[in-house]
Amino acid sequence: MIAFAKRWIDLVIWSDLLRKYGLPGRVVMSVLRNAYAVLRDIVSGQLTLRAMSLVYTTLLSIVPLIAFSFSVLKGLGVHKRLEEKLYTILEPLGTKGIEITDQVMQLVHSVNGSVLGGIGLTFFIYTAITMVQKIEEAFNYVWYVSKPRNFAKRMTEYMLVLLIGPLVIALALGAIAAIGNEGVVLWFTEGAVLGPLFAATSNLTPYILITGMFTFLYWYMPNTKVNLRSALVGGLAGGIMWATLSIVVAAFLANSARTQAVYASFAIAITTLIWLYLNWLILLIGAQIAFYFQNPAYLRIGRREPRLSNAMRERIALNIMFLVGKEFRTPVLGINLEGLSRALRIPSITLAPITAGLEAAGIITSNEREELLPAREMARITLDEILDVVRQEGETGSHRSPRWDSPIESIGKRLDDAVADSVGKKTLSELLDETDN
Repeated sequence: MIAFAKRWIDLVIWSDLLRKYGLPGRVVMSVLRNAYAVLRDIVSGQLTLRAMSLVYTTLLSIVPLIAFSFSVLKGLGVHKRLEEKLYTILEPLGTKGIEITDQVMQLVHSVNGSVLGGIGLTFFIYTAITMVQKIEEAFNYVWYVSKPRNFAKRMTEYMLVLLIGPLVIALALGAIAAIGNEGVVLWFTEGAVLGPLFAATSNLTPYILITGMFTFLYWYMPNTKVNLRSALVGGLAGGIMWATLSIVVAAFLANSARTQAVYASFAIAITTLIWLYLNWLILLIGAQIAFYFQNPAYLRIGRREPRLSNAMRERIALNIMFLVGKEFRTPVLGINLEGLSRALRIPSITLAPITAGLEAAGIITSNEREELLPAREMARITLDEILDVVRQEGETGSHRSPRWDSPIESIGKRLDDAVADSVGKKTLSELLDETDN
């Protein structure tokens, strides 16, 4: 049965069977491939695990984040409008949503510098920053980014998000209010034809804001270049799923009298945890869709560990150093892991272990912009040394040295000598000189 299902998937999803039906067939094929890839990633457990981690972090940081936003917005005089919008976010939870928001707002209003003191204020700032850090780590996982931003850059951008975020919210709320007060808009609203259209548009405002927020997070948070179009596709998918979830949760809670009777006073806590978990899971699913839209080559392989022959790894290591050295001699735009992936047409997940090995061996390094550079003079980097990184480094297993039979030891030594003789003591600088001539 399993073998039959695999053959059916290969035939319908991964073959060109649906292409012969023109544009509708291609659309259906794309939807099926993305749905299959996302379901595979959910079943693997990593997305759900990270969503649960974000729920825990949210419980710690929700009050500090809102308090921080309110402290910024109070100076702009729009904090009351933000409070109104917070009630609409938890509308799908019904009366429980109002109760939860009331409790959160009571905690926020009770927060001030004299109550917190130095240690409490430090803890609040730490939890707020941790929240942003967890989101970045989750998005980096989705985008196959193995190296986060450096500490200084992370702190700068985290504080920028915490400061600019409330200002953007203030501008959005102000724009919504301004549009609502325009005489022309009021005239259209009172019209018999356009009135219902404007009413429907105003009802969609929360979903448009959620889609915009998702798009910004997908574009800004991962430590890699994300195309705005890909972020928008993920944002639209996340916004649609979020709207659908709101309807489903509202319907569930409307018929959950039995659940409330079983869990009694714990029902509100359980409902909140489930709501938070589903929202974070939707955010990560939207990020996964944005990633696959930008990198369709990963749709089928997913996070399958790449298996490379020694010959392939040797060529990759040499080519990485060749490109890094060439860029260092004649700088253009700089080169990083993503640039290597595009130049070699090899997924970055395949290149990451080799670049990490070269960096651990002191052959390459990276700057604050995550660009790769030679770690020392290229005249002191031999090709034999580069090959040793992938031929000898990174072995795991027994700590005891293996004992080879003498014929095997002799053959192995001849192979090593042959590799060394083939490149001699040629350096990376000499290799680049040959291509320049």
